[in-house]
Amino acid sequence: MKDILIMILSTFGALFILSSSIGLLRKPDIFLRISVTGKASTLGIGLILVSTALFFNNYSVTTRVVAIILFLFITISIGGHLLARAAYIIKTPIWKGTKIDDLAGQYDDVTHELYSEKHHSSIKPDPTDNI
Repeated sequence: MKDILIMILSTFGALFILSSSIGLLRKPDIFLRISVTGKASTLGIGLILVSTALFFNNYSVTTRVVAIILFLFITISIGGHLLARAAYIIKTPIWKGTKIDDLAGQYDDVTHELYSEKHHSSIKPDPTDNI
């Protein structure tokens, strides 16, 4: 039974990684590519690592797998966010099918600060408010 569970988890993990690589090739702009690779590859790697922990059935391997999974969940989401922000700041073209740009008008081009309200509206952030 354990062997079947290991095969199922590793197969699904490999399929998620495959879908991530296909999505990397098929998506039209960098923002969609970052989104699909961040989600699918994280899940795929997590499933393969869980199957590894089940296969070895050792306390030291299991604790390492848990630590690696936690590290991956933290770093991949932060890395994807930073890549998308850098792409937006350098004005990487957005796919023409994108209907809403929520960040339009909220970045200061000089300081690259993100405002909580529209930058050109009557509500402006307080420059003395440094949190």
